[in-house]
Amino acid sequence: MDKHHSKDLSSRLPGFYELPIGERIKLAKAFASLSDSEAANLSQFSTISPELADVFIENAIGTFSLPLGVATNFLINGEELLIPMAVEETSVLAAASHGAKLVRCGGGFDTTSSEPIMTGQIQLFLKGPVDYDLILSKNSQTLIDYANRGQDKLIQRGGGAKALSWRHIEEEDLLIIHLDIDTRDAMGANIVNTMCERVSGLMPELFDCDIGLRILTNLSDKRTAKAECCIPNSALDSKGFSGEEVVDRIEKAYKFAFYDVYRATTHNKGIMNGIDPVVIATGNDWRAIEAGAHAFAARTGTYKPMTHWRVDSNGNLCGTLELPMAVGTVGGVTKLHPTAQASLKLLGNPNARKLAEIICCVGLAQNLSALRALASEGIQKGHMSLHQKNLEMMRRQGASRY
Repeated sequence: MDKHHSKDLSSRLPGFYELPIGERIKLAKAFASLSDSEAANLSQFSTISPELADVFIENAIGTFSLPLGVATNFLINGEELLIPMAVEETSVLAAASHGAKLVRCGGGFDTTSSEPIMTGQIQLFLKGPVDYDLILSKNSQTLIDYANRGQDKLIQRGGGAKALSWRHIEEEDLLIIHLDIDTRDAMGANIVNTMCERVSGLMPELFDCDIGLRILTNLSDKRTAKAECCIPNSALDSKGFSGEEVVDRIEKAYKFAFYDVYRATTHNKGIMNGIDPVVIATGNDWRAIEAGAHAFAARTGTYKPMTHWRVDSNGNLCGTLELPMAVGTVGGVTKLHPTAQASLKLLGNPNARKLAEIICCVGLAQNLSALRALASEGIQKGHMSLHQKNLEMMRRQGASRY
């Protein structure tokens, strides 16, 4: 990650939410050393030109704005970060910031991630008995090399097709080829699809088959990021409960989600409350992240909570979130959208793996904040106090209409 932040700067900004918008922008600008134009891209309410809108979608007629905010208090691998989040739901940023504040008490978040391996699938309809194991084993490297043709720049950066595997679906006599590709700092959908289409052209030369689909899978389970934290129980003291009681109640709330799919669904929705806004703010594909995360949560055959919470031997609360996280920092909307570019600079211009780790930290903070509220005073107290602004505006608009 680009160490652009001064050591004297902290993401711990008490009262940030009380400042006028202009003052918030000034603080974010100073924090990330943004230029005037970059700060303007981050703070204006319409940064997409008609020309860009026409590139991003077909039949463009305008833009649809989402509020862009900054979550504070994040300390990730010892680095202070402000987190850009684009979302319309009241209380999301407050919850993320509060969760990060609690995690700071335990030293902040620690993260890891895997190499950025995406997987493409090729569907083959076999026309008769064939020893595909023998044929594909003998030709795997040839197929990998063929997939990498024309990808010189990607290969130079350490990326490219890395492995080939396959499985047979007996009921339909289908052979499914998996091509694993290191896409480096790109999300990589176009790279993967291009390589799959290229490789599929060789299959009928190896054995008698018809070619079906050739496309990436959004269950990128070889491209994961993990965030971890431990919070001292003393940091979780509240008016009605001791820290020890809150820790115990959070662990029990987690177990509720572990054993009950109805609770797990809402538990995980809350995690995505934190993840999606960062994905959107950085110009990445939140639908792909959602699909992969929920599929990963059901990989055992039963839908489970995405986070794991436990009490350690010292009575402290420890949490982990590991998810597929196929995000990019180069190419596509990420490079073309001025607000996405400013958001990435605010984050220190991370590479794809670091961005994935940051996003998991936000999801973990969001979940912590929700569970702490649910396990103590209840979710509505804080949420409804923030939601009151919406209600007041609705009342004013109603009065002005009539």
